[in-house]
Amino acid sequence: MSRAAPYNRETAIDAALTLFWRRGFHATSLKDLEAALSMKPGSIYAAFHSKEALFREALQLYRNRSAQNVSARVENADSPLEALAEHARRTGRPKSGSPAGCILVKTVLELADEATEAGEDARTYLSEMQELFRSLFEQARDTGELPPEADSRRLARRFQSNMFGLAVETLRGSPAEDLAALADDMADEVLRLRQRQ
Repeated sequence: MSRAAPYNRETAIDAALTLFWRRGFHATSLKDLEAALSMKPGSIYAAFHSKEALFREALQLYRNRSAQNVSARVENADSPLEALAEHARRTGRPKSGSPAGCILVKTVLELADEATEAGEDARTYLSEMQELFRSLFEQARDTGELPPEADSRRLARRFQSNMFGLAVETLRGSPAEDLAALADDMADEVLRLRQRQ
């Protein structure tokens, strides 16, 4: 039993993530969660204590997966800038049937005027992703892919702002071909930085 519980918990959090991602925090009801998790209200509260606590765990799962995706792209790319460009390209081509946009961006927008721990988590995770981007730009500078005077922090802020805009375009339902073209433009912008050496 003790080995099965963590798997069941992760499965429940994964189901909650998909639901929250599609509907948002406020629009997701307890009834929605009951159906998605195949759990009764008492079991949900016993396991997660509150809707917001479950939402926070779902955001953390998303954050961890996002960081793993970027790391995998770094491992498979020829250089840090190539990894960042590929990250943009893939983000602009979401898998068919997957929820739209980035749940962290969606949460920041939804909870912008509310002092919630979930909103703070989303802002923190976005900051962590920006720091990951900064480290990649710094690696590119250290290996000579970028010129010595390149400002890795400034480049990371711009890149994440572009990613934020791509997420918003996805959330507003822009056509797939427009999203792909925007992502390709973002990727090209990153790769053109090498030509400034």
